[in-house]
Formats: sequence, C-alpha cells, structure tokens
Amino acid sequence: MSENDIKKVVIVGGGTAGWMAASMLLKSMGGLLEIKLIESDAISTIGVGEATIPPIHFFNNHLGLDEAEFLKSTKASIKLAIEFHNWGNVGDKYMHGFGPIGRKVGIMPFHLIWMKCLSEGTAKDISQYSFNNMAAAADKFARMKNIPNTPLDGLVYAYHFDAGLYAQHLRRFSEDLGVERVEGKIIDTTLRDEDGHIESVTTENGDTIEGDLFIDCSGMRALLIEQALKTGYEDWTHWLPCDRALTVPSSNEGAKIRPYTQSIAHSVGWQWRIPLQHRTGNGHVYSSKHMSQDEATSILLDNLEGEPLKDPMPIKFTTGRRKKSWNKNCISLGLSSGFMEPLESTSIHLIQIGVTNLLKHFPSKSSVEANSVVYNRRMQFEYETIRDFIILHYKQTNREDTPFWKMCKEMEIPNSLQCRIDDFKNTGHLNRLDNELFTEVGWLQVMIGQGLIPQDFNQMAHTIGTDEAKDYLANLNKIFTQAVHKLPTHERFLANLK
Repeated sequence: MSENDIKKVVIVGGGTAGWMAASMLLKSMGGLLEIKLIESDAISTIGVGEATIPPIHFFNNHLGLDEAEFLKSTKASIKLAIEFHNWGNVGDKYMHGFGPIGRKVGIMPFHLIWMKCLSEGTAKDISQYSFNNMAAAADKFARMKNIPNTPLDGLVYAYHFDAGLYAQHLRRFSEDLGVERVEGKIIDTTLRDEDGHIESVTTENGDTIEGDLFIDCSGMRALLIEQALKTGYEDWTHWLPCDRALTVPSSNEGAKIRPYTQSIAHSVGWQWRIPLQHRTGNGHVYSSKHMSQDEATSILLDNLEGEPLKDPMPIKFTTGRRKKSWNKNCISLGLSSGFMEPLESTSIHLIQIGVTNLLKHFPSKSSVEANSVVYNRRMQFEYETIRDFIILHYKQTNREDTPFWKMCKEMEIPNSLQCRIDDFKNTGHLNRLDNELFTEVGWLQVMIGQGLIPQDFNQMAHTIGTDEAKDYLANLNKIFTQAVHKLPTHERFLANLK
C-alpha cells in the first residue's frame, strides 16, 4: 500500500447503518482497512426499519450469511408484498408485490395485453397475474427459482426482521472479521485547518480517534455531516407533509404471521403493520399540522391486532436529504443522510446502496473530493427517484374526506413525477430511469391500484387477437392459481426454522 491509500476508517454510530457499513467494507476490502466503530450503549437507535426489499439478498449473500441462521437470529418472517388500504379511496385495497406481473410476449410488455383485455371486459384485477400477490394473499411461501414445469419466475421475496437483532447479528459478524468497536459518546470533532476535513473525533472518555475517512451513522443527530461540517439539508415536507411517527410493538401470539407488510391510510397519514416471529411492529406516520399526538396515539392503539408491549415512542422527522451525502472526507449513511418515510421499506436499502456506491467509488487520500462528486450525483438520483415514488401514493388519490387528503390530492408535485403520471395516463407508457430502484412493475401496481387507468395504450397490443389475448391471461392465472394451491403455508415455513 502507498501513502496515498486510505487505511483508517472511523464509523461513528452503530445500529443497522453502522454495522452494515462495517461488515460490508471489511468483507469487500479484506485486510486493506483498519476499521473502528464508535457507539454508545447509552444511546438508543430508532430501529423502525423492520421491512426490507429484495436487494437485501445481494447484501446478505455478499457477506456469506446463512439464511436460516439469519432468519432465526433476527426473528424474521418473509415479505412478498405490501398491502395498501384506503389510499385511492376509503375501503380500497391493493397489493404492491415483488417480482414480475404476467409475462411479456416478445418485446411487448404484459401490461399492454392486460390493458387490451381490460378495455374489452375480459381481464381480471391485475393482481391475479402476479404469483407473488396471489401467494401473499393466500399466506403461502416456498423458495423456488421457477414455477415447476414452466419458464415463469418463482416467488421473489424480502424479509421482515427485528432491526436491533439484525444489527447485533452484523456486529458479531464484523467483530469476527476484525472490526474494533469503541464504546463511548462523541463529544468533539477536530477539523484540519488546511482543508476542513475531519482529522479526529474525541469521546467522553478522553480518547482521540484519528482517521482518513469517516462514516457518519449517528442517526438524525448527524454529528459529523451536519454538526461538524454544516452540510445543509433539503426539506421535502411541501411534498411529503408527514413529520411525526409513533411506533409500538404488539403481541402476535396466536395470530397469523402474514408474508406481507400492511400500509393502512387513516384520516391523516398512515399506519404500518410488520409481522415478525415474536411480535408485530406497528407505527403511525402523520402530520402534526393536521393531528395532535394524542389523537394519533389513539388511532394507533385502537388499530393494533394484539396487546401493546410498551408505550408508543414518538419520533420527529423532516423528510428530505442532506445536500451532500459525502462532504469532504465524511460519508453519511442512514438517518444522518436523510429521512424517507418507510412507506415502501426503503430505509435499509438506502444504507445498502450508500455502502455499495462507496465501494464503487472508494477514494485515495488525493481523490476524496473527485470521488465525492460522482457519489453525490448518484445518491441524489437514488433519493429523488424514491421520493417521487412515495409522493405518487399521496398524490394519486381520490380522497377528499379530510383536509389532509384534499391537500395531497391538489398539491403541486415535482415535474419529474408529473411527467411520469401524464405519460402513463395518456399513453399507458412506463419508463424506468437509469436503473432506478423501483421497476416498471412497481410503478404499474401503485398507479393501477390507486385508480389511474390509462386513457390509451400502444396499438402494438392489437397485434394479438382478442381471443388469443383472453386465453393468454386465463392460462397465466390458471398456472399461478394451481401453483399457489400447492405451496406450503408461510407459518409452516417459519415453523421448520426452529
């Protein structure tokens, strides 16, 4: 190694973000880095990110984590989809499932065939052509690459898990690989006079820890990226007005452990239910301008399916992102980098993509500034495309039953999102930007699920005859129905882990 190489990496903060960063860096960089992680047992983590999306497999597989051991140690369950209630209209329900819907014909996307049949009155609800959605609704699950004797994909899944237990799992893994954990609170940050980069941090114990590169995983306190470096924050509450959350675990003894997350819209904001093996995670996200904490607490507790296991914990947040995720020699991950409400379970993924992009653009001492420019451009894209997808849920509603929902329906939205809505509404066209997180199928399910049916669609669909298209959809639905019937239950899958 040369004198120009980064050798010492200091991670400030533990929790999910800190230990994901530590484990991934050490696994990927071998013995090239000396990694110290500073955290304090006296500081609790928020730990609301208990639902994930399928890219978590890439992270766990890269580390070489055994799935059965991971599922047991984190009290995890399987997640096939998110079920949305009351978002388009009160009483509506739809699923945003992982994996494909139907199967394209040649270059023709499946949703064009479905739209043709819908216009002719021969199509079922679009969820009936999704293996994931049908299995989730039936509480079924099995690992499978393909549906037997077909070219159709098997179930695509993620996890619900206890974020605190996941952090502990990764801590054990990381310490075994050589990460040094330092107990203590940071009380001071020293910047270099010549360029303003972070030189060291000091703990309340009097320890001074120097580093070449610093990773801020200190949560909303943002000790390094904001308190020390004054990076600035981009506020998105004019598009995503919820600014409070209440979280509470509840018992699930004797209850069915669903293989999907539930997102239930209320009069102001929405509630999540995340089923784990040992409990259910619950939360109520709302706008403090439209509802008091007492009223929000009452709604949350009245809609639990089991007994609360502790008092609800309030969380204040400002939806948005740091103006730079990487400033000077500091990279922010997790809540120190920004806050995206957990409507589509993206919090843990943003940590993962942040660490992955850091590895892609890992700098030398002399290239820190240049690498940060490319990194920040990509992370801005990741945050903004996820932001637009979440805004879609609020904007694409017919609800006017409360001032909150009327405001959401009528609000101005980013032009980047308005163009997508208009394109789909007018032409049925779906456009995925530069390998963004959410696929065309994700956008399709939310748009259709919340009542946005295209006024027209590509005439390519008419190259398939009416009877042929009708039979194609019927055969797909038959295959999925029969495959779901043969699957074991999700509860049986979990029972076999023990």
